[in-house]
Amino acid sequence: MNIAFSVHKTLTAYKRSFTLNATYQTEANRLVILGASGSGKSVLLKTIAGLITPDSGKITLQDRCLFDSTKKINLKPQQRSLAYLFQSYALFPHLNVAQNISFALHHSIINGRKHSVPEAVQYWLELFKLEGIQFQYPDEISGGQKQRVALARALIVNPKAILLDEPFSALDTNLRAIMRKELAEVQEKLNIPMILITHDPEDAKVFGDAIIEIEHGRIIKIS
Repeated sequence: MNIAFSVHKTLTAYKRSFTLNATYQTEANRLVILGASGSGKSVLLKTIAGLITPDSGKITLQDRCLFDSTKKINLKPQQRSLAYLFQSYALFPHLNVAQNISFALHHSIINGRKHSVPEAVQYWLELFKLEGIQFQYPDEISGGQKQRVALARALIVNPKAILLDEPFSALDTNLRAIMRKELAEVQEKLNIPMILITHDPEDAKVFGDAIIEIEHGRIIKIS
């Protein structure tokens, strides 16, 4: 992965303001952004994803310009070809596992066929060991299974990179260790660049080919 960013963003709410001012570049295939709650790591990830527009700066990924305030370039989130895995997983409660994964394909949504699985979806069901629960709904499966479904849905569209927002925070200690191992294996197998934000140093230890620590909107340590 080749990512470079230099972004400045001030957010104001209830007479309080927060400023992100971060500059960094790496070719590591796994980048971990480490910081406590409120440090600015989520704001930074969302600027890369296109969910927040910086006040000024530039963002490039894989030699492709995503944002440049000087040149007035600001690709929409869907134009950036990035998969964003939300902390809550954001699964659709009215769709089963196979339908949730298929939803990302737009034209290949399983229209009412609750017990039919497209070939493209079957591959991801097998990769994430979800074959036995493909027709179950989100409220019927475990936290680890929900994460696998969300990852499959994110990856099925072949994104340029995957962005993960605190992916293990909702899991208990034992399950975190299992899911870290599974995610590391899948990321390595697919060779997809990853940017992961976390407050947990253990995540950084497992996934941190490159690590930046953020505090009060500024990078305080690079390793």
